[in-house]
Amino acid sequence: MTALDDKINERFPGLVVRKDLVKAVKGNAIVPSYVLEFLLGQYCATNDEASIQSGIETVKEILRKHYVHRNEAGLIRSNIREKGRWKVIDKISVDLNTDRDVYEATFSNLGIKKVIIDSGTVKTHPKLLVSGVWCIADVEYEHSEDKNVAPWVLGSIKPIQLSKFDYDAYLQARAGFTTDEWIDLLFQTVGFDPEMFGRRSKLLQLMRLVPFVERNYNLIELGPKGTGKSHIFSEFSPHGILISGGEVTVPKLFVNNSSGKIGLVGYWDVVAFDEFAGRQKRVDKALVDIMKNYMANKSFSRGVETLGAESSMVFVGNTKHTVPYMLKHSDLFEELPEKYYDSAFIDRLHTYVPGWEIDVIRGEMFSAGYGFVVDYLAEILRHMRNDDYSNRYRDLFSLSSDISTRDRDGVNKTFSGMMKLLFPADDASESEVEEILHLAMEGRKRVKDQLLRIDSTYPDTDFSFTGRDGRKVSVTTLEQTEYPDHYHKRALGHEEPTPSEGISPATSAPAASGAPVTHGGKAVPLVPREGHRVFNENQKGVTFADLFWPWVAGAKKIVITDPYIRMFHQIRNVMEFVEMIAVRKAPEDEVSVHLVTCLDETYPEKQQSNLMAVEAAGAAAGISFSWEFDGTNTIHARHINSDTGWKISLDRGLDVFQKFEMNDAFSLANRLQAYRQVKGFEVTYLRQ
Repeated sequence: MTALDDKINERFPGLVVRKDLVKAVKGNAIVPSYVLEFLLGQYCATNDEASIQSGIETVKEILRKHYVHRNEAGLIRSNIREKGRWKVIDKISVDLNTDRDVYEATFSNLGIKKVIIDSGTVKTHPKLLVSGVWCIADVEYEHSEDKNVAPWVLGSIKPIQLSKFDYDAYLQARAGFTTDEWIDLLFQTVGFDPEMFGRRSKLLQLMRLVPFVERNYNLIELGPKGTGKSHIFSEFSPHGILISGGEVTVPKLFVNNSSGKIGLVGYWDVVAFDEFAGRQKRVDKALVDIMKNYMANKSFSRGVETLGAESSMVFVGNTKHTVPYMLKHSDLFEELPEKYYDSAFIDRLHTYVPGWEIDVIRGEMFSAGYGFVVDYLAEILRHMRNDDYSNRYRDLFSLSSDISTRDRDGVNKTFSGMMKLLFPADDASESEVEEILHLAMEGRKRVKDQLLRIDSTYPDTDFSFTGRDGRKVSVTTLEQTEYPDHYHKRALGHEEPTPSEGISPATSAPAASGAPVTHGGKAVPLVPREGHRVFNENQKGVTFADLFWPWVAGAKKIVITDPYIRMFHQIRNVMEFVEMIAVRKAPEDEVSVHLVTCLDETYPEKQQSNLMAVEAAGAAAGISFSWEFDGTNTIHARHINSDTGWKISLDRGLDVFQKFEMNDAFSLANRLQAYRQVKGFEVTYLRQ
């Protein structure tokens, strides 16, 4: 257990569970995580290993005896008949039989229908009437000679969700965590290992929780397959429902005018549309029109009556093309179904989560640490939907007057949701408020900038905010930084700007390979000059060749000073630096590369062995690699000096790349630096 896990158990006793236990008990049960964690929270909410193992066996036994697998439904029905009563875990939905004036329950996996359920239970749990709820239920069997009477009787029913919680205790416990620790706790609750992700990636994924904590919030996330876009909405909370984008109708989503029955938006906090992208999908135009009105006004019509609802709308789908391809040939909404590819619909989206920044999920990314029992956090988030934190930045920052009311609403709602998630006690520092505000504005700017490509009537907007000290912060999206020549495109009728004019190659975004940077379609070689470059977290297209080669080209001696060349991936970075020189220097030239670092006191033999391997590899290319350990272990600065007269100051040294799959020989990120995401870092070039 980590120090964070110890603190989590200390501050939230009985309300957290080890996240890898879900896999340990799930087996082949097709059941949401919150159902399993409801059981684990009862038997395994501890850090005592013996109690955990005992609890796991108890939960497995409960699932074995009471969870209904579809292929074993006949056996369970037989058990109910023979024993007279049996406890089952199943998804139960309820309908009103108007002919008999009774409510009848249907058990999804057990395969029984017309089970009488009292109206009091239905009133207490109205979601039973819409799409069903996972429950623990006692089912009895009473045979009747009347063929119209089903033999099944519902003895008791308990929806699998938390019955109560102490919000003040939650706030008090939150105060015991730093911001980074709290982000990691939320991230482990979602199920991922925070060590495998950078801060920006964590915050982007936590933005998926904003619809649960913010009423009437409209979020879209499009990106490659396999990044976990739909996981949170299908398994995280009993207050959200995930439906296929192609299975939605007006009666199912909003209201059935003939029966008066309210649809999903009346019962769920979050309605998420899975597989929403796809140009060929058939969509009812009437549904789109009602949805646009609901997303803008929080209401919909039933005949002459107007009804309101609080459900947030989430749209997730896959993209077929890379970001630069979409920016060059169309826009970032190109995969929307045709009837949703409409500026009025898109303008109602509060934020666009860039799914392409989130890595494809790999096995080692899942957490074995502690996180909240998700049902507990789901109830906390639902409670906070009553709060409004949208004005919490106004004493510190003011938005540009250029930002429209709809843009401002999108920014405010995202900001409010993220503040509730991270700082429920409203105790964020000024820099933390700025970070969240910047993220909220970026999400809305991504929507607005694509609208400029789709509809020529939308004006350019200055997405910026000003601090109380007069400092102005202009917000840019990451793809705007990476692909400036394709990003600024307008719909027909507007002249396309040329943002790259006047940008010097030394300070512009790096090229996607060792090739020269391109501006306006023309290749411009990087010229070594003094300057400062800033790279954003999750940015791609960064290579050692772009960062270093123009400043070390022609060098006979290069000295790397970095105290943290100890672990395998850090020494691999040194090897890739040597490789960069090997493929670019003249074959007849010889270069000396000397490393000054600190000894790894934990695994010194492994460190020495890996450095010797770099030495052997470099010798084959005429590169003499050597190293020394600083005896005082006091060096902190990271820089590269060369006899060409340049000093390159590095705030992260060579360790600029985020974690990637090093053992996958068929991964482009493994073989080419340009396909890796970087950490946020800065480089300064100085003439000595």
